[in-house]
Amino acid sequence: MDHALIMAGGAGTRLWPLSRENRPKQALKLVGEATLFQHAVRRLAPLFPLERIWVVTRAEHVELLAAQVPDLPRQNFIVEPEGRGTAPAIGLAAVHLQRRDPQAVMAVLTADHYISNTERFRQVLAAALEVARRGFLVTLGIQPSAPSTGYGYIEQGQPLKPVQGFDVYRAVRFTEKPDRQTAERMLASGAFSWNSGMFIWRIERILDEFARQMPDFYAQLQQVAAALGTQAYPAVIERVWPQVTKQTIDYGVMEGARDVAVIPVEMGWADVGSWGSLVDLLPANENGNILVGSQHILLEAQNTLIFGGERLIAAIGVSDLIIVDAGDALLICHKNHEQQVKEVVEILKQQKRLDLI
Repeated sequence: MDHALIMAGGAGTRLWPLSRENRPKQALKLVGEATLFQHAVRRLAPLFPLERIWVVTRAEHVELLAAQVPDLPRQNFIVEPEGRGTAPAIGLAAVHLQRRDPQAVMAVLTADHYISNTERFRQVLAAALEVARRGFLVTLGIQPSAPSTGYGYIEQGQPLKPVQGFDVYRAVRFTEKPDRQTAERMLASGAFSWNSGMFIWRIERILDEFARQMPDFYAQLQQVAAALGTQAYPAVIERVWPQVTKQTIDYGVMEGARDVAVIPVEMGWADVGSWGSLVDLLPANENGNILVGSQHILLEAQNTLIFGGERLIAAIGVSDLIIVDAGDALLICHKNHEQQVKEVVEILKQQKRLDLI
């Protein structure tokens, strides 16, 4: 059967001060009236019933996320003792799913994406599941709209048979975030798509790739798998997991994997990783200002994002700013420097200001 995994363990440091350790970005209402996690679950219907939707996250976030989707079975939350990267998170989920359904096809998705065209998303996901059943590791590529240096790229190779109206290609290679000149060349070629970080595959295929490319991790995974369903499981995973090497699924598996297919698609996709990504998603007024929450007075202000709490926020004669009021912390940042927000979090950690992170 088909199962969906939502990875929901991200820290979201570039969305500080709203995103915190105890309330990460996936639990926040950043776009519309639902949280990112709620969006991630809802757009899977009707392809996946709730009993076949799994979530991998940290222990301290289980209650928070479970309360947002109370009908999601509690046993479908897979807990990582600590974050070790996307490859171990996916591997851990894979052995859990294998125990439930050894023939499962697994769609790997994340809780920090926003997709405006949900119907198109469901259509391409159904097509990807069909391709995965034939033994391919499938990734969804996003048709690039600009020479972005913020995303990884996938090169499309030999065309495969179209599926349900979607073009399918063999993936030639994965390229990490390029420089501007390289990104422009890739865009002009028409043979590249952005790497969305969404994958679809049969459980046995991804586990075979772990065994071939990450043998040490695969051995650790087998220790965890052997303890599943027994009283020894908590002790085993607490012992094994801190020894797991941090690794991403792209570096650990996808770049060297066999039989990889990519399906390019346009579906209004956005990776909600920073305040700048929200600027592109939220509606602006006639002055280019985006105002969310709170009370606002703006005089001669332009192209500014204000994400407010309960206090009145007044801005005069400013432009191209990001202003975020979290009550106990206030962020004022020029749009050109929004990637440096995570540096503030690092400084707070050094200062041991745990109350603010």
